[in-house]
Amino acid sequence: MADVRGLGRATFAAVLLMIGGVLNVIWGIAAIGNSRFLTSHGHYVFSNLHTWGWTTLILGVLEVGASLSLLRGNAYGRLFGIIAGALVAIDALLDIPAQPFWSICVFALSLWIIHGLVLYGEDMPATS
Repeated sequence: MADVRGLGRATFAAVLLMIGGVLNVIWGIAAIGNSRFLTSHGHYVFSNLHTWGWTTLILGVLEVGASLSLLRGNAYGRLFGIIAGALVAIDALLDIPAQPFWSICVFALSLWIIHGLVLYGEDMPATS
């Protein structure tokens, strides 16, 4: 039976997805509710702070769902996690004008998550 590598990396990616998803849900709710710690005068690529809040909230829910699917070992959890990570990465790039440093950090974290999920499941090289 072939050994599968990357299980720890995939679990770490699932935990990062869960943390990112919970934070995105919180930030989405804060943006929808006009919270004071979010910048309301930022320049968003699409629409305004409310639209960004709803988008972030939906992406956060997708991230939490992907994380739970990965942690349960569902067959499509890995693909779901890669898609959710890619959508969050795109969202982070579109948010650069309003929050440049934070957006670059979220983009890098999303790439790390995608990398961890893509590498999961490769066969170990045979050793003699």
